[in-house]
Amino acid sequence: MSNNAVIPQPVEPLSVLPGKSANLGYLLILALLIFACFVPLFVDSPSHQNVAILVLMAAQMGVAWNIVGGYAGQVSLGHAAFYGIGAYTSTLLFAKFGLNPWVSMLAGGALAALVSVVIGWSCFRLKGHYFAMATIAVAEIIQIIFTNWEFAGSAVGLTIPMDKEGWDVFVFASKVPYYYIALGLLIATLLANLVIDRSFYGYYFRAIKDEPDAARSLGVNLRKYKLIAFAVSSFFTALGGSFYAQKELYIDPASVLSTGLSIKMALVSILGGIGTLFGPVLGAGILTLIDEGTRALFGGTGRGTDLIIYAALIIAVAVYYPNGVMGWFRSLMSRRQAAQSQAAKGELA
Repeated sequence: MSNNAVIPQPVEPLSVLPGKSANLGYLLILALLIFACFVPLFVDSPSHQNVAILVLMAAQMGVAWNIVGGYAGQVSLGHAAFYGIGAYTSTLLFAKFGLNPWVSMLAGGALAALVSVVIGWSCFRLKGHYFAMATIAVAEIIQIIFTNWEFAGSAVGLTIPMDKEGWDVFVFASKVPYYYIALGLLIATLLANLVIDRSFYGYYFRAIKDEPDAARSLGVNLRKYKLIAFAVSSFFTALGGSFYAQKELYIDPASVLSTGLSIKMALVSILGGIGTLFGPVLGAGILTLIDEGTRALFGGTGRGTDLIIYAALIIAVAVYYPNGVMGWFRSLMSRRQAAQSQAAKGELA
């Protein structure tokens, strides 16, 4: 069996249109980045700024989940466990021990990565839906632990002190600093995805996802590279949880450890385009607008409407667009380019 059959070439993440050079992708990304940097300057409504922050937060979660679920093909439905570990670690270290919240955020990410290795060491013995169910079970166990842990506030939760304000304590009265921090976290997570995509890790992860038996026969240590993907994904997921805690200044098990949060992380990536660099960002925009739109239209009477729409989207993606919105867009552009080529050949004939 040839290597090409086992370790596929990575999909060019920066190519926007089939047949175009990656330079167009770089220009488009640069334009979007410049646009994102100036959003707070012309969106002065705090509520609208908050929606933009929620989009960035959802995108960061989806991009982090995409490392293990998209590239390595290990569908984790318990990633809220690492989100919650990051949130609780940073909050406890800051509120109870006075540790700088920026350092606490990194500590939360490191602890989540360590816990993911411990969990993955046993869970990666399972495959497919058995692994997914195991991750759900682990997340539920961690939620129960925090719900009954008095030092961590039990079911009541924890509050971050608001006696000081500024960058040194990671507490702000305005939404603008939170926006730029969320944007920075998203860019950092995207860069991590890009490095993985362009390195031998990306090749190995795709091999594990597409042809695990063939990859093993060529000497790829499946468990080792699954654990690496799991740890990196968990680290960035925990950073997102720490940011959530600092933004909201309050956390409880229901807000950072729920199964619904884990499903949303996966759905953001799957809807936008699993295994692609910017698919989760697109998926985050769609889902966040659905969340905020249903809340604005129905208020308390429409509780659960977003979940109904989520379910419909999952069915539609699974049946009609298994490669997500990015896959559909690429397919559309490919068909259009093929039609133009055929038309050009007809004119020449």
